[in-house]
Amino acid sequence: MAADDQAMTFEQSVQAAIELDAPLNERLAVIAGAVRRMNSEFADAVDRLVDRLEKQGAGAMAPAAGEAMPGFLLPDDEGKLVSLAEILAKGPAVITFQRGHWCPYCRLNAIGIVEAQRQIAELGGQVVVIMPERRKFAQAMKAAVGAQFPFLIDMDNGYALSLNLAIWVGAEMERLMGLGFDLPSYQGNSSWFLPIPATFIVGTDGIITDRFVDPDYRRRMDIDDLISALRRAR
Repeated sequence: MAADDQAMTFEQSVQAAIELDAPLNERLAVIAGAVRRMNSEFADAVDRLVDRLEKQGAGAMAPAAGEAMPGFLLPDDEGKLVSLAEILAKGPAVITFQRGHWCPYCRLNAIGIVEAQRQIAELGGQVVVIMPERRKFAQAMKAAVGAQFPFLIDMDNGYALSLNLAIWVGAEMERLMGLGFDLPSYQGNSSWFLPIPATFIVGTDGIITDRFVDPDYRRRMDIDDLISALRRAR
């Protein structure tokens, strides 16, 4: 690692990842590397969390390609109720779950999708982000990434739980995350549950054509894969 990388603050590393001209997962790896460099205790705890989730098969029972995407009716960042049927009436959809406005990986993931908004629109695609936070935090994240698509609010992870995507972070991560993040305030509850940040590509017939589900929140569906999947869903 270069000396100037070592001198970067965490936010500078996040900004460097945002500005990097590379596939999304390479950009996300920059953030993961900064976390490990600056807080090895936290990075090691994340490794243990991911290992536990992988051994438990977390996310494996989420809806799969070829299955119908379960419907939802959720409020958006403006308080309007939005249904899956309403979205699919406009075109194939990218349904992506994000952990929260505080998560730099989620911020970069959303920015990657924003950068591809023109390509998505040319394919007739619709995008919705689903996150388990109060409306003001969803609004803040939408504004921060410059998104034109809606951010839907899944309070108490109700929809994520129905898809077998919600996980408890565990006592160790609850303690460590609590040093910097007030999830009970963000979410309006003290459960310390988060969604696995999955992405589903859904055709206008409501059938999932592709999905990305990984209990390691440091990895996401690459944008090129998302665009290719959206083409298949048309």
